Amino acid sequence: MSTPSLLYDETEEDLRDSLRGLLSTVDRWPAALARIDGGEPYDAKLWRVLAGEMGLAGLLVPEEFGGAGAGHQVAAVVLEELGRAVAPVPYLGSAIVATTALLACGATDLLRPLAAGEAVAALAVPFSRSPYEETADQATTITSVADALTADVLLVPASDGLWAVDTEGPGVTRTPVVSLDATRQLCDITLHGRPGERIADAETSRAAVRSALTTGAALLASEQLGVASWCLGTTVEYVMERRQFGRPVGSFQALKHRLADVWVDVTQARAVARYAAARAGDVGAEVEVAAALAQAHCAPVAVHAAEECVQMHGGIGFTWEYPAHLYLKRAKASAIAFGTPDRHRAALGRLVDLTPA
Repeated sequence: MSTPSLLYDETEEDLRDSLRGLLSTVDRWPAALARIDGGEPYDAKLWRVLAGEMGLAGLLVPEEFGGAGAGHQVAAVVLEELGRAVAPVPYLGSAIVATTALLACGATDLLRPLAAGEAVAALAVPFSRSPYEETADQATTITSVADALTADVLLVPASDGLWAVDTEGPGVTRTPVVSLDATRQLCDITLHGRPGERIADAETSRAAVRSALTTGAALLASEQLGVASWCLGTTVEYVMERRQFGRPVGSFQALKHRLADVWVDVTQARAVARYAAARAGDVGAEVEVAAALAQAHCAPVAVHAAEECVQMHGGIGFTWEYPAHLYLKRAKASAIAFGTPDRHRAALGRLVDLTPA
């Protein structure tokens, strides 16, 4: 197996510049906080631009099914920038996780509207579920599902296969739950009977769900990298401007050391996340190794960077008006997504045949 390049190519850098320009509007934070206060889970206007006008929802979908066929490393760049902006859009759940499940099932008729940005799909499993859990019998209520509140289609795994369920049809109830991360809302899904269409048998369903969750874990690392990068850059800028005892607080040695540690963490996380994205489209055990490594490493890095961001901003870092708390909540919530770092470390040990201590 060839060693993938971890460098960003020109196309990826151009995409990053376009996205950062779109996401860096002057009034973004007041608008985001107002939307949270108003109970709006997602930015519908931003999603229409990203998914429809820019075509980013179809990056993983082959061209013959209406997508761009750009691959996982390009999609990872999108997630980096969405992480930098803690953007409230269902990109991870629909364009990555659900799309991967549909590709594994060969459900091409459902892929086209997703790729065109005309529909949103969500895999109906708890957000904390790891790729290493087996599919159980379909429960009446599925708790804490991410990116499902605005979904048009739910992909519901059951013991007899994978079912596509229209959320507007009878027999489906979605109940919002209080989420730590208000920019990525969760909901409980209650199914009355078994509405919908079976799109895969049991064996195909198990493989598709595992592939979707593994890909989600691998590419979530890029979003976590984006969160950590924003926290580091913003904190460095702040401590160079904030003055105390007649000098910038960033000149104090203790803060220099702490920020240097964060910089090392973020630099290492970038390599890990890029490797996971490069392997996400492959087959074999190496994909799961890369995903487990990515979550074992990148999740704690994002939390650490966000905690340092809040603390080094002093009093303003703890206020509702300043966005640091949004990054800390995103980092903490993402740290349990697709399994905690501990679960991924345990899985990594099994995957590489390490003997338990």
